[in-house]
Amino acid sequence: MTRRIRNPWVVVPAYNEAPVVGSVVSGIRHAGYTVVVVDDGSADRTGEVALLAGAVVLRHPINLGQGAALQTGIDYVLEKLADALVTFDADGQHSTAAIAALLAAIEQPGIDFALGSRFLTGATANLPVSRRILLSAAIWFTRASTGLPVTDTHNGLRAMTARGARAISLRQNRMAHASEILHQIAQSRLRFVEVPVNIEYSAYSLGKGQRLTDAMTILIDLFARRLYR
Repeated sequence: MTRRIRNPWVVVPAYNEAPVVGSVVSGIRHAGYTVVVVDDGSADRTGEVALLAGAVVLRHPINLGQGAALQTGIDYVLEKLADALVTFDADGQHSTAAIAALLAAIEQPGIDFALGSRFLTGATANLPVSRRILLSAAIWFTRASTGLPVTDTHNGLRAMTARGARAISLRQNRMAHASEILHQIAQSRLRFVEVPVNIEYSAYSLGKGQRLTDAMTILIDLFARRLYR
């Protein structure tokens, strides 16, 4: 038997995404899901555009980083008695079709996390070579540091049950939160599966993505946290 998810929410962290967040929210709403956008101190009309498109909007008065925005969204939907949630990027690179696939995965008994992967059979991602090399290094680091046999990391598409969400407590406010989530999944001993997902990169989304300097910052943040936790 599968468990029945009755109240799923989609959590979208957003920072200066006014050009695309409206279409992202509209797509999620058209697919039948309730969505909360966490406007992380944007200097543009991100929050207003998301609200007009049908999202619940939470606002940080200053930019705290994607990890903090995700934690705000997770806490909010748990207060709203969500029995599952999907995290979804605001830059237009994710497909709403992935939401149903991720939720179906965590409806299976004993599964509390479904992680989107760009590198499983059936997935597609028009990744530049430089980005693929960066991700390969991140995957190696994650496997070595967590013991999780993941095929992708730093992928914003993921689903979790309410039990899984309560096991997540993000302290890394910046981009290192993606690795931190995987560390916390490992520590929770809750089960996860990976799901192939399609990612469509555009000039806009690539411009918002991680660079080599971001990767170095992530490694420094994670190393410091392991020293002082």
